[in-house]
Parts: sequence; structure tokens; C-alpha cells
Amino acid sequence: MNINFSPKHIVILTGAGISAESGIKTFRDANGLWEEHDIMDVASPQGFQRDPKLVHRFYNLRRQQLLSDEVHPNQAHIALAELEEKFQGKITIVTQNVDNLHESAGSKNILHMHGELLKMKCIDTGKSLSNKRDITIDSPCPCCLKKGNLRPDIVWFGEYPMHMDQITKELEECDLFVSIGTSGVVYPAAMFVEIAKSFNTFCVEINMEETQVSDNFDMHIQGPATETVTNFVQLLIDKE
Repeated sequence: MNINFSPKHIVILTGAGISAESGIKTFRDANGLWEEHDIMDVASPQGFQRDPKLVHRFYNLRRQQLLSDEVHPNQAHIALAELEEKFQGKITIVTQNVDNLHESAGSKNILHMHGELLKMKCIDTGKSLSNKRDITIDSPCPCCLKKGNLRPDIVWFGEYPMHMDQITKELEECDLFVSIGTSGVVYPAAMFVEIAKSFNTFCVEINMEETQVSDNFDMHIQGPATETVTNFVQLLIDKE
């Protein structure tokens, strides 16, 4: 495992695989159901329209778990925070995850393309609001003071990911792109490697197994994120 140049601008994409060893649960069974509800019932605008009470309960449970004592940043999150601190160039973390584990580990330059569990959004104004408490259909919105006007600040099925203009710009300008713990099947993130490669960027995939976009990468590292990311980060720090 080696990179024969010293990068100046790194973009790191992270997916569910980096948080798996932190105790994050999916709340879905083997059939893709949540308490016998299709995931579209709790992760789509249509589902929220039909039953906002159910959707709020789903995200309240996920938020409670994230804030519990059983979930902590793991060594992979900590390693990336250390890299950001010691690296002399620019680092941007683009995450598909809605947890706050990168922030808890100490990373600062993070783009949450699918939203954040610890934020709510005013339906009328679109304003994003920090929130750590349970939300119900009777919760007044701090922005407009209306009840029932809050929704999770999460990108649901059928909605466009956040920060895409900035993410594309970062991918066009970086000289190293690293994909960690993502399946390579969810778009538009699955095409990030193609964007980076079109600008002659060196691309590294770190995952438990190969993905459908693995052939587009210059280097593949397989294994648990806590081990592989830590080793890879040390390689980059040694180049400083």
C-alpha cells in the first residue's frame, strides 16, 4: 500500500461502513422493513405526508440512539480527524451518513449530503435548525412558531442531495479522492469517482468488499474501517 506523490487536496467520501463499528443500528430487518413498515413510509416526502407521527417516531428513536452512551466515534473517525489536524493541505469530508460521529471525533470540514439527524427543518422557510430533542406533530417550529411545521432535515428518497455544487467543485479540484465504507450503488455518490478520474485524480477505495464501481479506482484496500483507515491515514501523515 503506497502512494507515490504527496497530495495537496484530499476529498474523502464516507458511507455507512465507517460508522458500522460505532454501534449505529439500521432499524431495518432482513426484509428492509421497519416495524413492518416499508422504508418508503419513513424516508420519503409521501410517507411523511401520509403519517408524520410515524416518521417523527422513527427519527426520534434514531436520534436517541445516536445521543446514547452506546454510540461513539471509532478509530476510523478519529484517524480522519487527526489527518485533518496534521495535513498541510486541504481536506474535505463528504459523508452520506446522517450521524454526527465525524464532528464528535473532531473533524471540522464536513459536507453532509444526506442531511443530519441532529437537525430539523421548517417546512415553510426551509431553514435548518439544530435539535437534540424528540419532535412530534404538536412541536412548535422555533422559526415560524407553527405546530406541525417541522420535518427531519434528512434527504429522503426522491429528494436531491445537499451541497452538490460544492461537492462537485471539490472533486474537480482535488488530487486524491478516497471512498470509505460506501456501497457504490447510491447515486449521485456512486459517480464521484468518475468525476474525480475525469480530472486525473488518484482514487482509493477502502471497503469491506469490492463494489460495482471498484474498477474505477487506482487502489483498493479491503478490511474493517477501524483498521484500514487508521493505517491509510498514517501513510498520508508520514508523507507530511
